[in-house]
Amino acid sequence: MTHTIAVAGKGGVGKTTVCGMMIDYLIKERKTPLLVVDADANSNLNEVLGVEVDTTLGTVREEMAQAELRGDVIPKGMTKADYAEYRFNTALVEEDDFDMLVMGRTQGKGCYCFVNGILKTQVDKYVGNYKYTVIDNEAGMEHIARGTLPKVDTLLLVSDCSRRGIQAVARIAQMVEELKLNPSQMGLIVNRAPGGILNEGVREEIEKHGLKLLGVLPQDEAVYEADCMGKPSSKIPDSSPMKQALSQLLKSAGI
Repeated sequence: MTHTIAVAGKGGVGKTTVCGMMIDYLIKERKTPLLVVDADANSNLNEVLGVEVDTTLGTVREEMAQAELRGDVIPKGMTKADYAEYRFNTALVEEDDFDMLVMGRTQGKGCYCFVNGILKTQVDKYVGNYKYTVIDNEAGMEHIARGTLPKVDTLLLVSDCSRRGIQAVARIAQMVEELKLNPSQMGLIVNRAPGGILNEGVREEIEKHGLKLLGVLPQDEAVYEADCMGKPSSKIPDSSPMKQALSQLLKSAGI
Protein backbone atom coordinates (compact mmCIF):
# COMPACT_ATOMS: atom_id res chain seq x y z
CA MET A 1 0.00 0.00 0.00
CA THR A 2 1.32 3.39 -0.95
CA HIS A 3 1.25 6.34 1.43
CA THR A 4 0.00 9.36 -0.50
CA ILE A 5 1.02 12.83 0.58
CA ALA A 6 -0.67 15.82 -1.06
CA VAL A 7 0.59 19.38 -0.70
CA ALA A 8 -1.87 22.26 -1.18
CA GLY A 9 -2.03 26.02 -0.62
CA LYS A 10 -2.37 29.39 -2.30
CA GLY A 11 0.12 30.59 -4.87
CA GLY A 12 3.34 32.31 -3.86
CA VAL A 13 3.74 30.77 -0.40
CA GLY A 14 6.61 28.43 -1.31
CA LYS A 15 4.41 25.33 -1.57
CA THR A 16 6.45 23.76 -4.37
CA THR A 17 9.73 24.44 -2.57
CA VAL A 18 8.39 22.72 0.56
CA CYS A 19 7.23 19.83 -1.60
CA GLY A 20 10.66 19.50 -3.26
CA MET A 21 12.48 19.51 0.07
CA MET A 22 10.09 16.88 1.42
CA ILE A 23 10.90 14.66 -1.57
CA ASP A 24 14.61 15.13 -0.86
CA TYR A 25 13.93 14.14 2.79
CA LEU A 26 12.03 10.98 1.78
CA ILE A 27 14.85 9.91 -0.53
CA LYS A 28 17.49 10.39 2.17
CA GLU A 29 15.32 8.50 4.65
CA ARG A 30 15.14 5.68 2.05
CA LYS A 31 11.37 5.83 1.89
CA THR A 32 11.32 4.62 -1.66
CA PRO A 33 10.22 3.67 -4.30
CA LEU A 34 8.75 7.14 -4.68
CA LEU A 35 6.33 8.59 -7.22
CA VAL A 36 6.34 12.36 -7.63
CA VAL A 37 3.32 14.00 -9.28
CA ASP A 38 3.34 17.63 -10.39
CA ALA A 39 -0.39 18.25 -10.70
CA ASP A 40 -0.05 21.95 -11.48
CA ALA A 41 -0.72 23.05 -15.07
CA ASN A 42 1.98 25.70 -14.56
CA SER A 43 4.45 23.09 -13.43
CA ASN A 44 7.87 23.89 -11.95
CA LEU A 45 8.46 21.16 -9.36
CA ASN A 46 11.01 19.65 -11.73
CA GLU A 47 13.08 22.86 -11.47
CA VAL A 48 13.01 22.69 -7.67
CA LEU A 49 14.23 19.07 -7.93
CA GLY A 50 16.74 19.74 -10.72
CA VAL A 51 15.08 17.37 -13.19
CA GLU A 52 14.78 17.84 -16.95
CA VAL A 53 11.24 17.18 -18.16
CA ASP A 54 10.64 17.16 -21.92
CA THR A 55 7.27 15.40 -21.96
CA THR A 56 4.16 16.16 -19.94
CA LEU A 57 0.67 14.70 -20.16
CA GLY A 58 -0.48 18.01 -21.58
CA THR A 59 2.07 18.02 -24.40
CA VAL A 60 1.25 14.41 -25.29
CA ARG A 61 -2.45 15.28 -25.40
CA GLU A 62 -1.70 18.27 -27.66
CA GLU A 63 0.51 16.25 -30.02
CA MET A 64 -2.14 13.56 -30.36
CA ALA A 65 -4.87 16.12 -31.02
CA GLN A 66 -2.78 17.78 -33.73
CA ALA A 67 -1.92 14.42 -35.29
CA GLU A 68 -5.62 13.54 -35.44
CA LEU A 69 -6.37 16.83 -37.23
CA ARG A 70 -3.65 16.07 -39.77
CA GLY A 71 -5.06 12.59 -40.28
CA ASP A 72 -1.85 10.86 -39.21
CA VAL A 73 -2.17 7.10 -39.18
CA ILE A 74 -1.93 5.13 -35.95
CA PRO A 75 0.96 2.63 -36.11
CA LYS A 76 -0.02 -0.65 -37.71
CA GLY A 77 -1.25 -3.30 -35.27
CA MET A 78 -2.29 -0.77 -32.60
CA THR A 79 -5.77 0.44 -31.70
CA LYS A 80 -6.36 4.11 -30.93
CA ALA A 81 -6.67 3.25 -27.23
CA ASP A 82 -3.42 1.24 -27.28
CA TYR A 83 -1.59 4.08 -28.99
CA ALA A 84 -2.92 6.62 -26.48
CA GLU A 85 -1.80 4.38 -23.60
CA TYR A 86 1.66 4.05 -25.14
CA ARG A 87 2.04 7.80 -25.64
CA PHE A 88 0.87 8.74 -22.15
CA ASN A 89 3.27 6.18 -20.68
CA THR A 90 6.15 8.16 -22.23
CA ALA A 91 5.35 11.04 -19.86
CA LEU A 92 6.69 9.09 -16.85
CA VAL A 93 10.18 10.44 -16.10
CA GLU A 94 12.43 7.85 -14.44
CA GLU A 95 15.16 9.22 -12.18
CA ASP A 96 17.58 7.27 -9.97
CA ASP A 97 15.66 8.00 -6.76
CA PHE A 98 12.11 8.58 -7.95
CA ASP A 99 9.75 8.54 -10.90
CA MET A 100 7.95 11.72 -11.90
CA LEU A 101 4.71 12.47 -13.70
CA VAL A 102 4.03 16.04 -14.81
CA MET A 103 0.56 17.22 -15.74
CA GLY A 104 1.49 20.27 -17.80
CA ARG A 105 -1.15 21.82 -20.03
CA THR A 106 -2.21 22.00 -23.65
CA GLN A 107 -2.50 25.03 -25.90
CA GLY A 108 -5.97 24.11 -27.11
CA LYS A 109 -9.07 25.75 -25.65
CA GLY A 110 -11.16 23.71 -23.26
CA CYS A 111 -8.50 21.02 -22.78
CA TYR A 112 -7.74 21.58 -19.10
CA CYS A 113 -10.48 19.33 -17.76
CA PHE A 114 -9.49 16.62 -20.22
CA VAL A 115 -5.89 16.68 -19.00
CA ASN A 116 -7.19 16.50 -15.41
CA GLY A 117 -8.90 13.24 -16.39
CA ILE A 118 -5.73 11.91 -17.99
CA LEU A 119 -3.77 12.77 -14.86
CA LYS A 120 -6.21 10.88 -12.66
CA THR A 121 -6.11 7.82 -14.91
CA GLN A 122 -2.30 7.74 -15.00
CA VAL A 123 -1.87 8.31 -11.25
CA ASP A 124 -4.43 5.60 -10.44
CA LYS A 125 -2.53 3.23 -12.71
CA TYR A 126 0.92 3.86 -11.23
CA VAL A 127 0.28 4.66 -7.57
CA GLY A 128 0.15 1.08 -6.29
CA ASN A 129 3.74 0.44 -7.39
CA TYR A 130 5.29 2.88 -4.92
CA LYS A 131 5.85 3.11 -1.18
CA TYR A 132 5.20 6.86 -1.16
CA THR A 133 3.44 9.16 -3.62
CA VAL A 134 3.90 12.92 -3.29
CA ILE A 135 1.52 15.22 -5.15
CA ASP A 136 2.15 18.93 -5.59
CA ASN A 137 -1.23 20.46 -6.35
CA GLU A 138 -2.00 23.64 -8.22
CA ALA A 139 -2.50 26.86 -6.28
CA GLY A 140 -6.09 26.50 -5.15
CA MET A 141 -8.63 23.73 -4.83
CA GLU A 142 -9.14 22.46 -8.40
CA HIS A 143 -7.93 18.90 -7.93
CA ILE A 144 -9.59 18.55 -4.54
CA ALA A 145 -12.92 19.82 -5.87
CA ARG A 146 -12.82 17.61 -8.98
CA GLY A 147 -11.71 14.46 -7.19
CA THR A 148 -8.55 14.20 -9.30
CA LEU A 149 -6.43 13.01 -6.38
CA PRO A 150 -6.23 9.39 -5.27
CA LYS A 151 -7.02 8.55 -1.64
CA VAL A 152 -4.85 10.96 0.36
CA ASP A 153 -3.25 9.73 3.58
CA THR A 154 -1.53 12.97 4.57
CA LEU A 155 -2.66 16.40 3.40
CA LEU A 156 -0.17 19.18 4.08
CA LEU A 157 -1.59 22.70 3.87
CA VAL A 158 1.15 25.25 3.21
CA SER A 159 0.77 28.95 3.97
CA ASP A 160 3.05 31.90 4.44
CA CYS A 161 2.85 33.81 7.72
CA SER A 162 -0.02 36.04 6.66
CA ARG A 163 -3.69 36.09 7.59
CA ARG A 164 -4.69 35.76 3.91
CA GLY A 165 -2.55 32.66 3.52
CA ILE A 166 -4.11 31.06 6.60
CA GLN A 167 -7.60 31.95 5.36
CA ALA A 168 -6.83 30.31 1.99
CA VAL A 169 -5.76 26.99 3.49
CA ALA A 170 -8.71 27.13 5.90
CA ARG A 171 -11.01 27.15 2.84
CA ILE A 172 -9.19 24.12 1.46
CA ALA A 173 -9.56 22.34 4.81
CA GLN A 174 -13.26 23.13 4.82
CA MET A 175 -13.70 21.73 1.30
CA VAL A 176 -11.85 18.56 2.28
CA GLU A 177 -14.32 18.06 5.13
CA GLU A 178 -17.36 18.86 2.97
CA LEU A 179 -16.26 16.36 0.32
CA LYS A 180 -15.59 13.76 3.03
CA LEU A 181 -12.12 13.00 1.66
CA ASN A 182 -11.06 11.91 5.17
CA PRO A 183 -7.25 12.02 4.99
CA SER A 184 -5.66 10.15 7.88
CA GLN A 185 -3.79 13.33 8.76
CA MET A 186 -4.25 16.96 7.74
CA GLY A 187 -2.13 19.76 9.10
CA LEU A 188 -0.74 23.21 8.48
CA ILE A 189 2.84 24.18 7.68
CA VAL A 190 3.60 27.88 7.95
CA ASN A 191 6.48 28.82 5.64
CA ARG A 192 8.84 31.82 5.46
CA ALA A 193 8.36 32.95 9.05
CA PRO A 194 11.01 35.52 10.04
CA GLY A 195 13.18 33.82 12.61
CA GLY A 196 10.84 30.83 12.53
CA ILE A 197 8.42 32.63 14.86
CA LEU A 198 4.73 33.38 14.28
CA ASN A 199 3.23 36.69 15.36
CA GLU A 200 0.19 36.72 17.59
CA GLY A 201 -2.20 37.74 14.81
CA VAL A 202 -1.33 34.70 12.68
CA ARG A 203 -1.61 32.39 15.68
CA GLU A 204 -5.07 33.78 16.39
CA GLU A 205 -6.10 33.18 12.77
CA ILE A 206 -4.91 29.56 12.95
CA GLU A 207 -6.86 28.98 16.17
CA LYS A 208 -9.93 30.72 14.77
CA HIS A 209 -10.15 28.22 11.91
CA GLY A 210 -9.27 25.21 14.07
CA LEU A 211 -6.25 24.27 11.97
CA LYS A 212 -3.73 21.78 13.29
CA LEU A 213 -0.30 23.44 13.19
CA LEU A 214 2.37 20.88 12.30
CA GLY A 215 5.23 23.33 12.37
CA VAL A 216 6.82 26.59 11.25
CA LEU A 217 9.57 26.93 8.64
CA PRO A 218 11.89 29.94 8.86
CA GLN A 219 12.74 32.35 6.08
CA ASP A 220 15.93 30.90 4.56
CA GLU A 221 18.39 32.94 2.52
CA ALA A 222 19.81 29.79 0.92
CA VAL A 223 16.44 29.14 -0.73
CA TYR A 224 16.26 32.70 -2.00
CA GLU A 225 19.80 32.51 -3.42
CA ALA A 226 19.12 29.18 -5.13
CA ASP A 227 15.98 30.58 -6.76
CA CYS A 228 17.81 33.70 -7.93
CA MET A 229 20.61 31.65 -9.48
CA GLY A 230 18.27 29.12 -11.09
CA LYS A 231 19.56 26.26 -8.96
CA PRO A 232 17.32 23.49 -7.51
CA SER A 233 16.31 24.74 -4.07
CA SER A 234 15.73 21.18 -2.84
CA LYS A 235 19.49 20.65 -3.06
CA ILE A 236 20.56 23.32 -0.59
CA PRO A 237 22.64 21.95 2.33
CA ASP A 238 20.85 19.80 4.91
CA SER A 239 22.24 22.16 7.56
CA SER A 240 20.06 25.01 6.30
CA PRO A 241 17.48 26.28 8.82
CA MET A 242 14.50 25.49 6.59
CA LYS A 243 15.63 21.95 5.85
CA GLN A 244 16.36 21.22 9.49
CA ALA A 245 12.97 22.54 10.56
CA LEU A 246 11.16 20.59 7.83
CA SER A 247 12.99 17.37 8.69
CA GLN A 248 11.99 17.66 12.34
CA LEU A 249 8.42 18.53 11.37
CA LEU A 250 8.06 15.49 9.08
CA LYS A 251 9.53 13.15 11.68
CA SER A 252 7.09 14.49 14.30
CA ALA A 253 4.23 13.94 11.84
CA GLY A 254 5.27 10.31 11.36
CA ILE A 255 6.41 10.76 7.76
